[in-house]
Amino acid sequence: MNMRSFWWLALAFTLTWMWLEWMQFTAAKVKATAQASAAQEVPVASTSSSVQSSSHAVSATSDVPGVNAGGVHNSAVPVLQNGIEQGQRIHVTTDTLDLVIDTVGGDIRSAKLLQYGASQDHSQPFQLLSDSGPLVYMVQNGLATQPKAKLPAPTHKTVYNTAQARYEMVGETLSVPLTWSQDGVKVTKTYIFRKGDYLIDVEYKVENQASDVWSGSMYSQIVRNRYNPDESFMMYTYTGPVLYDGNAEEKYVKHSFDDLMTQPVSGRIVTGGWAAMIQQYFLTALVPNQSAQNTYYAKPLAEGRYAVGVVEPMIMVEPGQSGTVSSSVYIGPEIQSVLADIAPGLELTIDYGVLTILAEPLFWLLDKIHSVVGNWGVAIILLTVLIKLVFYKLSETSYRSMARLKKFQPKFKQLKENYGDDKAIFQQKMMKLYKEEKINPLGGCLPILIQMPVFIALYWVLLYSVEMRHAPFMLWIQDLSAPDPYYILPIIMGATMFIQQKLNPSAMMDEMQQKVLKFLPFIFTVFFIFFPAGLVLYWVVNNILSVAQQWYITKKIDEIDEKEKAKEKEKSKERVSK
Repeated sequence: MNMRSFWWLALAFTLTWMWLEWMQFTAAKVKATAQASAAQEVPVASTSSSVQSSSHAVSATSDVPGVNAGGVHNSAVPVLQNGIEQGQRIHVTTDTLDLVIDTVGGDIRSAKLLQYGASQDHSQPFQLLSDSGPLVYMVQNGLATQPKAKLPAPTHKTVYNTAQARYEMVGETLSVPLTWSQDGVKVTKTYIFRKGDYLIDVEYKVENQASDVWSGSMYSQIVRNRYNPDESFMMYTYTGPVLYDGNAEEKYVKHSFDDLMTQPVSGRIVTGGWAAMIQQYFLTALVPNQSAQNTYYAKPLAEGRYAVGVVEPMIMVEPGQSGTVSSSVYIGPEIQSVLADIAPGLELTIDYGVLTILAEPLFWLLDKIHSVVGNWGVAIILLTVLIKLVFYKLSETSYRSMARLKKFQPKFKQLKENYGDDKAIFQQKMMKLYKEEKINPLGGCLPILIQMPVFIALYWVLLYSVEMRHAPFMLWIQDLSAPDPYYILPIIMGATMFIQQKLNPSAMMDEMQQKVLKFLPFIFTVFFIFFPAGLVLYWVVNNILSVAQQWYITKKIDEIDEKEKAKEKEKSKERVSK
């Protein structure tokens, strides 16, 4: 690979990456069709012993989300209605969460994260869930019964009773009970909160005072629309459902809103697993019993809403007896160490992509540095320096190759003038020059390609780590997750990129390539104006270190060349004197 090919490859990679990012962000936001309005919102009950999975994707218009043994007929549970019905509101406050639970379904309709501000000044807490305004995003639970069941069960459309309208945590735990009774069946639905925790336990206690056996399955689902107030114009991040199956070949799978319109998920049986709705920095996750066989689904609903959920194994309660079933829901930030302890693979919701194997240790190191210096901006700088030190020898090889190529620019220019019209002869002459001068055309390319995955992984770490959100650096940079308000860092980045170009050889490129490359610093500066300051800081530091290293190596090579020239002159003088 000669330098011309390398630069075309670099340019193609950069432009393709920009195009892909733009296409992902501006992908058509298809609304739910009229047919989807008939989609059933409540899942089916599954048995713990005999559950069959549908072998094909079920249409979004199906009355039930999947084909399961003992499935619930849609007449047994309420279907989605227009609008969102509200009952009595129950206000729950812990040290981490400010929630609103509605007596209709006992749903969690609103969730504010008290330790995360909606803005840099933290005047208001960040609101993750809401059932009003443009954002519709809530957590629902219920008990589903089999077709023609003799005894009823409360779904997320059932109205519960509550003893009080406000609960506030004063100790280590807080319980919020809701009650319902009908036809000799009493159900107590209890939310259990723990101090300092974003994981909430949801428990159903069924007391059967009827003469028949009661049976049913607990289901949980997250419902939301596409609206995301934090969606960035330039920085695309995934917002939507994900499912996890630890036994599958592809364990962690995203099911985008657009995909669900044509390929809803139904009747997917998993031992353990979990379901979640994710967005940049935050998530809501359903975590059922990890030893049980759970049935997962994801599908479109009416009014532009989508659901992802899980049905847990069926339980049976004999007359005069009681039974309990429980599950958990996480509503909070994507903190890697916290999520990893809740369920296997839950930390994958911090979406580092295919480079997770590199990104996770990079974040671990970044976090360790931050624990010492106490400033995420300084930690980014020191991590970038460490990475440059690790790759110093590789970079040195690359810069030495570029320096040698730059040294022979006059010869390349002469070849281009003499043989530029005949590309075949020009290539032959150029390869001959490489051989005579012992220049490796791959010397400047391969080291950069080897380092590229590490730098891309660090890019994703800085983009997805909630620790960067509203984190101050110094001076005018008071939020590393927001763009530089005065564009100083992007301008410095563009300037360092321009200096790098000047240090690199350009004679091997044709005139059009040189003109395109001259515009790249300006183009990148414009793009980086919209990037979070933490990302731009990383690129600025990396560029400055690269320029310093390249300048130093070039200077050393020039000094060596000058010494060799001086020696040659001395030898020439000695030969003449003799």
